[in-house]
Amino acid sequence: MLGPRVAKIGGNELDRPGWLEECARALKVVDPLVVVHGGGQAITAWSRRLDLPVEKRDGKRVTTPQVAEIVEMVLAGPVNRQVVAALRAAGLDAVGLSGVDGGLLAARRAPGNLGAVGEITAVRAALLQSLLLAGLTPVLAPVAPDSDAPGVPLNINADDAASAVAAALGASELLFVSDVAGVQVGGVAQPEIAATEIEGLIAAGVARDGMAAKLRAAVAALRGGARAVRIGDLDLFRNPAAGTRIVAAVTQPA
Repeated sequence: MLGPRVAKIGGNELDRPGWLEECARALKVVDPLVVVHGGGQAITAWSRRLDLPVEKRDGKRVTTPQVAEIVEMVLAGPVNRQVVAALRAAGLDAVGLSGVDGGLLAARRAPGNLGAVGEITAVRAALLQSLLLAGLTPVLAPVAPDSDAPGVPLNINADDAASAVAAALGASELLFVSDVAGVQVGGVAQPEIAATEIEGLIAAGVARDGMAAKLRAAVAALRGGARAVRIGDLDLFRNPAAGTRIVAAVTQPA
């Protein structure tokens, strides 16, 4: 029996009028489903409002202790509630969670001098599965307790969180959803990219920042046990051929 789908919905698009409602309507046909959301725009806005630094490296936010407090407040608070409310309005029985709730995620500090940024070491998949069996749609804010230092949770890149969840659940498909139709190479959206090509695309500057993070997370999900990964826009939910499929190896034509 195939596992559920996992959908990561972009943080930038959540601020676009009508996008979240349209996304929620599209998600209604995807069941069972776990949703992981970002919230980068809201975190940046609050950081600037409080005169805190805004810095990213390779698509990941440098997170000082003060920024970590903003991340927890924004992602596990208003952004999570916004996504849950939209999904419930569309007819999904959504329930909001953070990676701290129920020990859902375990993490340690990531290398690279990013501050309070974590990499996931474990996912409590049984908890998610029990919620799915109850007919609920978990909506996950990507923060997780620091296994080495209790206190303010670690900031987890939402793409990495979705990847870890998809791998732990053996997801039938992981969908990275934003307002981009797919991964573009030379201005052309690619129907398929092999995992072995990804580091070359990043090194050549073809995939940068957030897209580089998505591609690396896609490879990690496939290696961890997810069955399939696609990157694209809302058409991913309506068309099984939409977006860019990330595959372990290039499919040879018949």
